[in-house]
Amino acid sequence: MNKKDKYVFPAVFSIEEDGISVEFPDLPGCLSCGDTDDDALYMAKDALELHLYGLEDEGETIPEPSPISSLNFDKNQFVALVEVWMPPIRDEMAEKAVKKTLTLPKWLNDLAEEKKVNFSQVLQNALISYLGLKKIKDKPSYHSLLKPKRHITKK
Repeated sequence: MNKKDKYVFPAVFSIEEDGISVEFPDLPGCLSCGDTDDDALYMAKDALELHLYGLEDEGETIPEPSPISSLNFDKNQFVALVEVWMPPIRDEMAEKAVKKTLTLPKWLNDLAEEKKVNFSQVLQNALISYLGLKKIKDKPSYHSLLKPKRHITKK
């Protein structure tokens, strides 16, 4: 899959009595809503970013956006193009903290708590050292960790 840095998709905004709902016709399941125009647009952009990131992360194909002229909409609806810039979204998701549960002897836990040890920081530093990284900037990209390395051997 070839990732793009910028995507622009048409969104259908439906104005209802209780607010504005938003759907992206080319991206089933990508829905949002808001109380005001500004809120609906902000939430639509957020939904589009996360939906596209999810498709990228799962290796799914991202469809080409439909031309606005091909979309049909009702009297209470309007179409707007929503643009997203993906590099900061990818960076943010790669840096997202994940919770890990681990087990250690009670005496070690008690001593560490007494010394006010930051368990997360110690584990991060230990993993960086164990993996042979000099610093956090040396970390491999998220997707390179998921793809198995293929070695080509000559016969």
